[in-house]
Amino acid sequence: MGLIELLHMSVFSQSFSPCGKFLAAGNNYGEIALFSLSAALGPDANELSQKPILTFTAHEGPVFSLLSTDSHLLSAGNGEISAWSWAELIKKNVKAAWTRRPNYKSSLEIPEINAMALNPADNSLAVGGGDNNVHIMDLENGVFKSVLQGHTDYIHCLSVRERASEVLSGGEDGAVRIWDTRTSQCVHCVEVYKYETCARPQHGKWISCLTTDSDWMLCGGGPSLSLWHLRSMSPTSVFPLSGCQRQATFYQDMILTVGEGQCVSHCLMGGEVKAQIPCTPHSINTLAINTSSTEHRVVTVGGSSDHIDVFTNLSYKAFSLRF
Repeated sequence: MGLIELLHMSVFSQSFSPCGKFLAAGNNYGEIALFSLSAALGPDANELSQKPILTFTAHEGPVFSLLSTDSHLLSAGNGEISAWSWAELIKKNVKAAWTRRPNYKSSLEIPEINAMALNPADNSLAVGGGDNNVHIMDLENGVFKSVLQGHTDYIHCLSVRERASEVLSGGEDGAVRIWDTRTSQCVHCVEVYKYETCARPQHGKWISCLTTDSDWMLCGGGPSLSLWHLRSMSPTSVFPLSGCQRQATFYQDMILTVGEGQCVSHCLMGGEVKAQIPCTPHSINTLAINTSSTEHRVVTVGGSSDHIDVFTNLSYKAFSLRF
């Protein structure tokens, strides 16, 4: 890859291997890079340890979403999802185990897939993107079994509430929809931009990040990042962050969030911003936490750069992996 391509690279997605020793990252060129965390975090680590052990082209369009199951890495490209065996990738064998396309209305339609979410309760995969619908795939047999319709513009983000058998979706239309996966019906629709405390008309109404933890939901984008109680369906905290947030996650007793701006923000549940830790990319798309391995427990962030910053503790960046 040339210098110009590296200069214009954006990392959109990340996923750790089930063993926690490897990190996969997807970029705007349709490539997936595989990094060895064992090598990068080892006592003999050098510049070479921070480079991929494998890079391959997975899709024609950008890789907006990556997820790991117990055995496979799932990647989403334009209109398709592919599965790659982790065991084979670690051996540097690049061959998709399978590729599936959701049931789009037209064979000419190739909408981008922006988000995927696993539902371990019924071994299904929720997929959302440019056709405004959420498609539910049975991972056991590889069949798309239902379509959740209701959004009026494309879907940016998904989250699964396992205990409640619910999938949440956030879209360009400014709505967070809560779906009952048993009936495929929308049970709640929250238009975040209509709440005065959250609204930021200058940024628009789109929802770009969404995550849940038990009875709590975090969402933001055009509107400010806000914490909602899902039983009362009301915002309990609004975070005073200037840019649009692209990914937020609950971590221990805090919230970690990234988006426009060159930092990872640490927020308290009450709405305070506790710290903002500098990063390499000027704008950040993805934040991942490695919970699969205590030995390789790191936080990684990627965005408008060929660098992926690695945090071995949350106070500062330890080093960067590079495409």
